[in-house]
Amino acid sequence: EVQLVESGGGLVQPGGSLRLSCAASGFTFSNYAMSWVRQAPGKGLEWVSGINSDGSSTSYANSVKGRFTISRDNAKNTVYLQMNSLKPEDTAVYKCAKGYGIFVITGWETPRGQGTQVTVSS
Repeated sequence: EVQLVESGGGLVQPGGSLRLSCAASGFTFSNYAMSWVRQAPGKGLEWVSGINSDGSSTSYANSVKGRFTISRDNAKNTVYLQMNSLKPEDTAVYKCAKGYGIFVITGWETPRGQGTQVTVSS
């Protein structure tokens, strides 16, 4: 069974930083792209960032480009999201999602985990 467990969220002031982690199990992690998605209150899921299965290529939504960095450690079955220069509009529940294949462009499965809350507020 695929399991994805997110952690690292919290309350941070505008301009601050957080590092999210997603621990994966139940599948061969190194064979799949991974993405981070988020859901703000009252809104739908928004794709934030993705990374290919071997970490060789990353992509970002325009809203976070230059501020967020995705990475992965296939030896630890973990994907990370480093978030810098956070803004109030980044407030959301962040979830990781398993890709359908090795490339981010092939899409992502509906997130299975609970997610981790990120709140950006002064």
